[in-house]
Amino acid sequence: MTAFRRATAAAAVIATPATAVAWLLTGRPGISATAIGWCLLSASIELVYVWLLASAYRRGELSVVYPIARGSAPLLAVIAGLGLLNEKLTSVQLVGVGILLLGILAVTVPQTSGRATVPALLTGVAIASYTAVDRVGVRLSTPWLYGWLLVALLAIGVTVSVWITSKLSAARGQALDHISSAPPSGRVKPIVIGLLMWGGYLIVLWALSLAPLSVVAPVRETAVVGVAVWGVWKLRETKAAAMKLSGAVATLVGVSMLAF
Repeated sequence: MTAFRRATAAAAVIATPATAVAWLLTGRPGISATAIGWCLLSASIELVYVWLLASAYRRGELSVVYPIARGSAPLLAVIAGLGLLNEKLTSVQLVGVGILLLGILAVTVPQTSGRATVPALLTGVAIASYTAVDRVGVRLSTPWLYGWLLVALLAIGVTVSVWITSKLSAARGQALDHISSAPPSGRVKPIVIGLLMWGGYLIVLWALSLAPLSVVAPVRETAVVGVAVWGVWKLRETKAAAMKLSGAVATLVGVSMLAF
């Protein structure tokens, strides 16, 4: 949590002057109250997501939590896109999304075990929820302006929530190890992490402003396949290796079909 807070704060501090310059150079584009409302909702859900993720990592290993959280999110996002947002895909794209989801699930299912499963699944729900909210909000504003506001709001929210939680825990005579015991990370590392993390999400917002949620969400989570392939190839993880590699191939096939 400490690393996330520092990285998000660093990204917000660096992005603010850059956004101000871009805002002036592009004719001072506005952002509607409706877009701000969606952005506030997204930031609130992302704040819940951060705490759920921290809870999941306290209960399980990265190799369990990450695939479950990132693997369940695209399935839920596709349901939201097609069912709630009335998105339309071609027949080939629908088949591609289905194959892509099957590939991701083939990678994640072998690792769904342990007491981290429930918080990891709830994390996936949060990911799908804030991505669906951003799909609506970003189209009511300029993507980079919406993205800056989102980072700024989340930086404030994480800082305040960590402070409140620390005070409440101190009052009960408890210590939040996952917050207070993190070693100092210097100044450069949070900046690099923040820029990579939020720069990547700005690309996601840009994609959401152009393409359906039911396409963007599954493609975004293909990283989980890369993690699985790396585990089989480099770390010699033999458990369900054939299933994971088959899922990786299916994912590539599904992504290629989305271009049609």
